[in-house]
Amino acid sequence: MGFLDRSRIIAGPGWNRWLIPPAALAIHFSIGQAYAWSVFKTPLEKALDISGTASALPFQIAILVLGLSAAFGGTLVEHKGPRWAMFVSLVTFSSGFLIASLGVATRQYWLVIFGYGVVGGVGLGIGYISPVSTLMKWFPDRPGMATGTAIMGFGGGALIASPWSSQMLSSFGSDTSGIAQTFLVHGLAYAAFMTLGVLLIRVPAEGWRPAGWVPREETGKQLVTTANVSAKNAVKTPQFWLLWIVLCMNVTAGIGILQKAAPMIQDFFQDTDAPVSATAAAGFVALLSLANMTGRFVWSSVSDLIGRKNIYRLYLGAGALLYLTILLGKNSSTVLFVVAAMVILSFYGGGFATVPAYLKDLFGTYEVGAIHGRLLTAWSVAGVAGPIIVDAVADSGKKSGDSGPGLYAVSFYLMIALLVIGFVANELVRPVNPKFHEPEPVAAGDRAVQDQQGEQGEEGGTDRIPAERGN
Repeated sequence: MGFLDRSRIIAGPGWNRWLIPPAALAIHFSIGQAYAWSVFKTPLEKALDISGTASALPFQIAILVLGLSAAFGGTLVEHKGPRWAMFVSLVTFSSGFLIASLGVATRQYWLVIFGYGVVGGVGLGIGYISPVSTLMKWFPDRPGMATGTAIMGFGGGALIASPWSSQMLSSFGSDTSGIAQTFLVHGLAYAAFMTLGVLLIRVPAEGWRPAGWVPREETGKQLVTTANVSAKNAVKTPQFWLLWIVLCMNVTAGIGILQKAAPMIQDFFQDTDAPVSATAAAGFVALLSLANMTGRFVWSSVSDLIGRKNIYRLYLGAGALLYLTILLGKNSSTVLFVVAAMVILSFYGGGFATVPAYLKDLFGTYEVGAIHGRLLTAWSVAGVAGPIIVDAVADSGKKSGDSGPGLYAVSFYLMIALLVIGFVANELVRPVNPKFHEPEPVAAGDRAVQDQQGEQGEEGGTDRIPAERGN
C-alpha cells in the first residue's frame, strides 16, 4: 500500500518537527484508554453476571499482548515505518472495541476478551512503539522530552476516557445494550482521532539534523553513543537485560499501587478518625493518573539535563525511600500517604517515558524502536507480578485477621526489595562493547588509508585484529 510506505512520508525541506509530537499524541491518547478499563468492570459484572476476576481479564490480556506484540512486531515497525504502524494500531485497536461491542450485545463474553484483549492488545503494542524511534530521530538534541511528550499521552488517556465512558454509560445505560453502544462509539471515535496521527506523521530525510546540533559521545552525565546496534545484537548484550530488570522492577513497584489504589487508601485509614470515602478514593485514583501522566513528561525532560542513569537512580532509590516512608508513617497522615503515592506513580510514568531515550543512548537510533519493543516484555511480566504481589498479600492478611496498613506491609517491603534490585542493575550499566556495533560505511579515500595501514602492519609484524561483530 503506497500510502503507508515509508518513502511517502519523508519530510521535505522546512518541515516543522514540532508537528510530530501531536501526531504521536493522537495515537497515545487513544490507546491510553486502557487505563480506564475499570469503568467497565462493575457494569459488565452486573450485565453479564460474571465475577470480578473475569471482568479484569480483557485488561490483563491486553497488557500481556501489548508486550508480546511490541516485542515480535518491533523490527517490522522499524522497517515499515511509523505510518504503517499507526495504521495497523488504528485498525486493530478500533476493531477490538467493535468485536467487544458484538460480544456484549450477544452475551458472548469470550468475544469481549478476544476483541479488547487480543485484537485490541495488538493495537496497544504496535501503537505504543509506533512513534518512538521517529520522535528520537526528529529530536536527537532532547530525546527524553520528545518520547516523554508522546508517552505522557498513554498515561493521560484515562483522564479523558474515564469520564467520557462514564457519561456514555449514564446516557446509554449500563445494561448489555448500553455497554455495547458505548464500545461501538469508542471504536468509531478512536478510529477518527487516530487517523490524524496517521496523516500527520513524517520521518526526517537521511542525514537531517537540527540546526546547530552536533552528536556527542559519552559525557560525565550520560552514556551517549553515536554508534548503532541492531535489535538482534542488542538482546545479546548485558546492557539490554540490565535495563529489562530496571524497567520491570520500576513498573512492578508502581502498578502494584495503581491497580488497587481506591481500596488501598480506604483500607489504610478505615480504623482512623478520618476514614476515606468511596468518592475521596476515586479522587485519589484521579490524582495518581495525573501524577502518572505528568511524570512521563517532567522526569523524561529532566533526564535530558542530568542523564538517564541519574534519573533512574532517582526513580529507584527515592521510590524505595517513599515506600519506606509510607510503611513508617502507617495511617498517621492521609496527606503523607497521598503525596508519597503520587511521587511513586510519577516515577512509574517517568520510567516508561525515559527508557526509550536510555536505549537510544546505549544502542543508537538504528533499530531503537525494535529494541524498545523487545524491552516491553518487562512490562508484561510486571503487569502480572505487581497486582499478584499486592492482591495476594492483602487477601492473605484479611484471612489472618489483619486490617489497615498491616494488609500491605509485606507487599511494600517486597516492593522496596525490588526497587533496590533495579537500582543495582542500573548501576551496572556501562557503554556497549564495540563488537556489537553495526559497521560504519567506509569512504573510498578512507579505505585506501586502511589498506595502506594494513600493509604496514604486516611488514612490521604487528597483528591487526578487527573488532568482532556480535552476530
